[in-house]
Amino acid sequence: METIDNDGIYWTDIQGPSSDEISELERYHFHRLNLDDCLSKVQISKIDKHSDHIFIILHFPVYKNKDKNDNTNENEVPRSSQLAIFVGINFLVTIHNEDLDIISEIFELCKSNDKEREILMGNSSGFLLHRIIDVLVDGFMRSIIMVENRLDELEEFIFISGKRRAEAKMINLLRREVTILRRIAIPLRSTVLKLTTDNDIQKFSKADITPYYNDINDHIEKIVETLEEAKETIEIYKDVYFMQSSERSNKILGILTIIFTLSIPVTVISSFYGMNIMIPGRIEVPPTFLGPYTTMVFVIIASIVPSLLMYWYFRRAGWMSFG
Repeated sequence: METIDNDGIYWTDIQGPSSDEISELERYHFHRLNLDDCLSKVQISKIDKHSDHIFIILHFPVYKNKDKNDNTNENEVPRSSQLAIFVGINFLVTIHNEDLDIISEIFELCKSNDKEREILMGNSSGFLLHRIIDVLVDGFMRSIIMVENRLDELEEFIFISGKRRAEAKMINLLRREVTILRRIAIPLRSTVLKLTTDNDIQKFSKADITPYYNDINDHIEKIVETLEEAKETIEIYKDVYFMQSSERSNKILGILTIIFTLSIPVTVISSFYGMNIMIPGRIEVPPTFLGPYTTMVFVIIASIVPSLLMYWYFRRAGWMSFG
């Protein structure tokens, strides 16, 4: 728990909060229920308005990979990380877990560099909150770009290359990732939009910061639209993959059925000659007009001729075309 100051604007950042650290915030006269919400990891996005401050809970996606440009783990699925914010006329308190390390990096930059602190914190808590949310939304955008890249890769596998590289698994992972990102983005859009349209944040800044928050809203809206398009695209890819898989299965079943059908004459004739009854050509009354192997030649011819006739008929009827 650390605090930095820039021209009377105080920013307190708590990473991985404990109950003792949260209790220290009671000096700001925050509501106890809001402080309890900071310790709970299962909270929905919301805004609680008070006379001298606003309490906000937002969620952002985080990956185990620190580097969003590293695609080495394609099977990685994001999870939601909570950011709790208290914003007043001259203070900002951010409470988050270790996975939102970008906030800690901004805090350390402001603490160590006077020029960067002046640029990032500005002269109001409302502007500082904008900078924090803007950086987190930019990280969200990078996650969306990763999803789009994997969609392009999946499209190439399904429609172009024809390679069989576990497309079903890729589709399911992408569907899960898009679903998680949508669950994060849609509440984020409504919460930040409410923060802007109600002019709740403007009272904490003398300068007009509405355009800055409108820019964030535009980015979030673009994220939601992209996720909706990705959801529809994945459903199309799923249907195409299912049709291709069904077609391949039907071709295999067709080939196996024809092979089984061509083997029926051999099976029928061999079953007759395997019976313990008198049949022309058996050993008990062996024919000799073709030598000692007359029975074997007779059985082979009787088995092959019907199979060849069926094969000719199937080819003529077009049943042997599997291309």
